[in-house]
Order: sequence, then structure tokens, then C-alpha cells
Amino acid sequence: MTKPSDYSLASGTTSASNLIVALADEDGKLSALERKLAESVLADVNYATNASITDIATRAGVSPPTVTRFCRRLGCASFSDFKVQLAKSAYVGLRYLKPESVTTTPEQVAEDIVTKAQNALYEMHRTIELDKINAAVALLAKAEMIYAFGSGGNSSMIVNELQNRLFRLGARISASNDHGMNLMLSAAAQAGTVVFGSSVSGRNQELISCFSLLRERGIPTIALTQGGSPLADAADVVISVDLPEGQNIFRATSIRYASLAVIDIIANLVAYEDRAQSTRILRGIKEQLVKHRDGGDDSQILGD
Repeated sequence: MTKPSDYSLASGTTSASNLIVALADEDGKLSALERKLAESVLADVNYATNASITDIATRAGVSPPTVTRFCRRLGCASFSDFKVQLAKSAYVGLRYLKPESVTTTPEQVAEDIVTKAQNALYEMHRTIELDKINAAVALLAKAEMIYAFGSGGNSSMIVNELQNRLFRLGARISASNDHGMNLMLSAAAQAGTVVFGSSVSGRNQELISCFSLLRERGIPTIALTQGGSPLADAADVVISVDLPEGQNIFRATSIRYASLAVIDIIANLVAYEDRAQSTRILRGIKEQLVKHRDGGDDSQILGD
């Protein structure tokens, strides 16, 4: 018979994440009766969190003593402890335990990805604050130096794309995804510098620390992030992208598409701030690509 310690931590108590794993019974350690009880709990965690031991037992078709023994089997000190740990389970992401039923054929997956991208772009377009875009463009177009800070997969890509878009317009810009470097650049930034930061969650503590330091030093900052987030509170100009994450844990977040569209909008408007310079530099880049890459073909895109 499985011992309580099989599910519990070394201290003899269980955590919310361990409890959910135990209830899922991926290793098949639960008896048929226990599995029935576990499935009943997982079917409605909110109900189980607030229900009495009798309610839970009745719903699962077992006796209250069975519930008590089951709680101890899972490493909980008591039924009350079980409910406390269960209440915390919302913070460990139940959707990662039982992912939504997803489409799996190439046709279905392609439609799902494209539809979610379209929805993200539409929602961003519907809610975007153009006055904040204009404020960001005004800062970037006049900056003597631009630093773009990001971290993680999405935000790293976003700030690298900002550099990719703006250098070809004549901007002095450097993207960095290194927390230590970002802190040093923030400490060394001189007047005329503008710092752009990207954080999808707005909870990246290292980036927030950089923005707080930059505010103390009077260096203007722009944040592409969730509205009302800690990073938004630390930024001078906030471009909010607030989109639901969705339930499909296997699909990359559609926020990427909305964020990249924001970058394109900003870059396009920065180009219009000095059309003569933008045209001259873009033409020079294109001439070199046509000569060295495209064999005289002017129809190819500007950069791979």
C-alpha cells in the first residue's frame, strides 16, 4: 500500500503542486475508490475547496472517513489542511494538469494558430491607445541613443525586432537581453538616451529595477507591457497590450503577433518623422542588397 510520504514533502506536509500531481494519479498509485474521489475533486476544485467533508464524500460516493484517510494518504495533516492546499492549487495552473481538448490535424492546427493571431491583432487594434504610441514615437525619433531591454523568449524577440526596424532608419539603438548588462547600461545612460522595455507580464523584477533607476536618473522610459502592471507603474510611457492567454498550453502565445504589430506601427511612424533621412538610409541598404545578394533583382525584401 502507498505510504503518505510517497506524495508528501520531506517535512511531512504536502504543497499545492504536489497535491495536484497526486490527485492526477499519473503513476497509478491510487486505488479505484481513491481515484474516484480524486476525479471528483479535480472535476470542480472550487467546489471541493469550499465544501464540507460530508459534501465531498457524498458527491464522490464514498464515506467521510474515506475522505479523511485519503487526505492523510496525500500527505495532508487533516481534511482542513487538504482544503488549504487545494485552495492554493489555483496558483500552480490546473490547465497544465488537464489541458483543454485541442485539435491535432495539420488543417485544424493551422486554422487555430491563424485565427488566434488574427484575433490578437484585431483586439490590439481595437484597444490600442494612439496617444501613447505618439508619445513613444516622439521620444524615439529624437533620442541620441536608444536601449531596448527584454528577457525571456517573447520580450527578447520584441526588443531585437525594434532594433532591427529602427537601425535602418538611422537610429542609434542597441538591444540587450542580459539583466546585468541592462542594469549597467541604466546606470551609465546619459542625457539624450531613451530606454524601451518589453515584458509581456510586466512582472520582470530586474527590468522593473532598471526602470526605477532610470526614473531616478531622469532617463525617459517606454514600456510595452500589461496595463496596470508593476513595470507599467515604473515607466514614463506605457503601451498596453492586454490580451487573454487562452487555455491551449501547447500553442505559443498570440500576444507575440500583437506586440510585433505595435513595433511595426512605431517604426513606421518613426520613419515618417524624418522621411528624407529614412529614405536615404533605406535606399543605401537596398542598393547593397541588390548588388551583393539579389543579383540585380530589386523585387526581393529588404533584409532576410
